[in-house]
Amino acid sequence: MSFFGFFFKCSNYPVKFMTLTKELQVILFKPQASIDLQGGMALSEQMAGIVPQPNQLWVIDLAEVNFMDSSGLVPLVKGLKAARQRGCRLVLCNVQTPVRLILELTQLDTVFEIFDTYEDIFSTTKNDSLVLAG
Repeated sequence: MSFFGFFFKCSNYPVKFMTLTKELQVILFKPQASIDLQGGMALSEQMAGIVPQPNQLWVIDLAEVNFMDSSGLVPLVKGLKAARQRGCRLVLCNVQTPVRLILELTQLDTVFEIFDTYEDIFSTTKNDSLVLAG
């Protein structure tokens, strides 16, 4: 297992931190604080740095994200498109209420697979190959 930290500094905003974990066929992104323009750029850069492999599972754990605006949706949709094009599966988990509202208002909650917890992904997925659902 390896951990990478990503710092993004903007003069008017606090430092953003994101954890990226790679383990076997699972890529875990853990953005923190806000996914606005700056936080979205940080997430996009992290996802662009991963070379998708067929049958990988990409998990975006939003447990520590308490705010997302429309510019934060762009990296999520781009990431989903990139993952699907390469035969990967991208899911969201631990989605906090303010973020879930944005996903519902934009009807993206019907596009993304959303799990209550990280553990729920694996208890529901009972499949070692992590192949794309449906």
